[in-house]
Amino acid sequence: MAARTKHYVLLHFIVLIWGFTAVLGLLISIPAVEIVFFRTLIASGVIALLLWFRRVDFRVPGRMFALLGTGSLIALHWILFFGAARISTASVTLAGMATCSLWTSLIEPLMTRRKIQLYEVLLGVIVIVGLYVIFRFEFTYALGLSMAVVSALIAAVFTVLNAGFSKHYDPYLVTFYEMVGATLSIALFFPIYQRWISDTGELFLSPSASDWLWLLVLALACTVYAYSISVELMKYVTAFAMNLTNNLEPVYGILLAVLVFGEKEQMTPQFYIGTLIILTSVFAYPFIRRYRKVRRYHRINSRRNLEEVS
Repeated sequence: MAARTKHYVLLHFIVLIWGFTAVLGLLISIPAVEIVFFRTLIASGVIALLLWFRRVDFRVPGRMFALLGTGSLIALHWILFFGAARISTASVTLAGMATCSLWTSLIEPLMTRRKIQLYEVLLGVIVIVGLYVIFRFEFTYALGLSMAVVSALIAAVFTVLNAGFSKHYDPYLVTFYEMVGATLSIALFFPIYQRWISDTGELFLSPSASDWLWLLVLALACTVYAYSISVELMKYVTAFAMNLTNNLEPVYGILLAVLVFGEKEQMTPQFYIGTLIILTSVFAYPFIRRYRKVRRYHRINSRRNLEEVS
């Protein structure tokens, strides 16, 4: 029991760290693209050292390009995430990210050829209602919220991909190749970004001392530590508990944003109503899924009992 409690406490701590990510993105002064570049560069270097000291085999036969490609998706996800926080608020960004688990429930059947469940579609409709409420009363932040929702969609895709990778490879090895893929994709994207997207036409590759501090926290705590430990916890914590606890990320994040930035993060009552609608749908999903599994289990057992009697 003590070990189980330890695992659940650690899981909540990991989710709390992830909730702080949007706050860190606002504390760092350089643009979102450069933030993600330094985050993935530092993370890949640190993980490479960890793997070398642990004498882990770096070979991933037949999967290297898949892992590097997944890293590109992660880079795009983080760029949209931090960009959304910059043009809106951390709270708005986290409200959009709250749609991630429901995107996963729709994308996973498509990628694994599993049948789409009606209740998953209905929960998705509820999320859209929540987003509509936020869009209607917080239209100033419409672009930021849209970017956060797309970021959540991309996160759902690479989450499903990582579920398959984690079954075959060391979690740190998966993280290493994905961080390398993210770093390389951003480096290749820099010329396009500098010429056509950057407001100043320059790259900000000389962070200040405070930026370096927050970048190290972002790379080491929120990426290397949190991500790898979350994969490790999958050995001890049920998928139901993992999904349910992950749903607390926007709650923790919004509370942390209000604590750090104060009035800047204060939103209209309608924003919190819309966010509550989204979170209600998100929290309902694992409970409904568990109820359906239990009901199916009892139905199968009843059928077997009838067959034995007959």
